[in-house]
Amino acid sequence: MSLITASGLSVRYGERVALERSDFSIPAGARTAVIGPNGSGKSTLLSAVAGLVEPASGTVTVLGLTPHEASSRVAYVLQSAKLNEALPVTVREVVAMGRYSSLGAFRVFGRTDREAVDSALDRLSLTSLANRHLSELSGGQRQRVFIAQGLVQEHSVLLLDEPSTGLDLVSEAAIESALEEERGDGCAVVVTTHDLEEALTADHVILLAGRVVACGPPAEVLTASNLSEAYRSRILEVEGRLLLDDSAHRPAGEAHHVHLERGSTDL
Repeated sequence: MSLITASGLSVRYGERVALERSDFSIPAGARTAVIGPNGSGKSTLLSAVAGLVEPASGTVTVLGLTPHEASSRVAYVLQSAKLNEALPVTVREVVAMGRYSSLGAFRVFGRTDREAVDSALDRLSLTSLANRHLSELSGGQRQRVFIAQGLVQEHSVLLLDEPSTGLDLVSEAAIESALEEERGDGCAVVVTTHDLEEALTADHVILLAGRVVACGPPAEVLTASNLSEAYRSRILEVEGRLLLDDSAHRPAGEAHHVHLERGSTDL
């Protein structure tokens, strides 16, 4: 079952076309990887689903509603969530902010709200850090805090913009476990990534290059021909094999190559 469907969707920022007319769907109870080179429209696609940008043309529906109507059921964790470090807020308080949208104007916490915050802290291995100031945390710990903030929202869709970029192993494992739990609970988990290996393990893939090149199961989407269309000069042929070289987030001096047999559709 598709929770999210787009038809002829395009997005502009002024005169610049960020996403050309595209169709795609995102299923419930599945992990969808949104992959493509820098500037291909990954964050724009998430923003359209979250209702943060208006379509220039076409439509997108979330749970059968417009993105604005469904906004209370969509949790969006940005790649670089920012909070003023001068604010005297603890990890628990930052996570609790995720409940504000369902609390109303007076923001009176009840038992259910406190239990949701405690659960999110536990799931992201943050309980021992709950009373620490955000500025005292490592980058990976902060990323876990903002994902926990997303988890406490009453959501059916969880959008994450490159959540695993630059993480330590502990943070990566905690986030991966939480996302699998979300998927198992029937949530539509949508993750942007530059990592082809991560996309290959997803349930569903959207391949972008300023538009949707392909959408569906990884074996059908991440073919040599589709990847060549999306990545162009970043695809190299060496001894009959295709090498995908995308340096957007790799450590300096390290290659990020994935070998694909030319013409292969079974990855």
